[in-house]
Amino acid sequence: MSFKSNEAGYGGVAKTIHWFSAVCILLLLGSGFKAGSAVDSVEKIEILKFHIPLGLMMLFLTVFRIIWWWCFDTKPASSESNPSWQDFSAKAVHLLFYVIIIGMAASGIGMLVLSGAGLLIFSGANGILPDFHLYPPRLPHGVGARVLVFLFVLHAGAALYHHFIKRDQTLKRMWFGYGEKI
Repeated sequence: MSFKSNEAGYGGVAKTIHWFSAVCILLLLGSGFKAGSAVDSVEKIEILKFHIPLGLMMLFLTVFRIIWWWCFDTKPASSESNPSWQDFSAKAVHLLFYVIIIGMAASGIGMLVLSGAGLLIFSGANGILPDFHLYPPRLPHGVGARVLVFLFVLHAGAALYHHFIKRDQTLKRMWFGYGEKI
């Protein structure tokens, strides 16, 4: 497998980042909504011990992804059969993913710093978590999570549309083994 993309498909680095990011986003959304609805402070702390490091990893992965595209790789051309509005929409959704993910990480870090909850969560000390709703970054974090769900569904829906309705190679180009020269 080639590390870099070619005209037939995406390279190994891009594919790995893409699918690993998808799994991370699903885990982050699930754990975030679960933490948000948890009433018991001990349960919420346990969820956040998973959610926070995963969120930081997603931030670093997204920054690496942006650097990878800007400096080291070129995306394959989109299908010529796509109308220009679909190409524009795909680029806009990807850009929004980057903005929302970075914004979610910033607001999450902001909540931890402003509330002081990071020390409680990772020190192993017993205590009651602060009410995160009292801190300004909580609102954009919650809104960002809902926008991320929308973008994820939109992105997956578009991929399935291309695969099952248009029957083009859009989804296959992002799957492992496709477009590789042996």
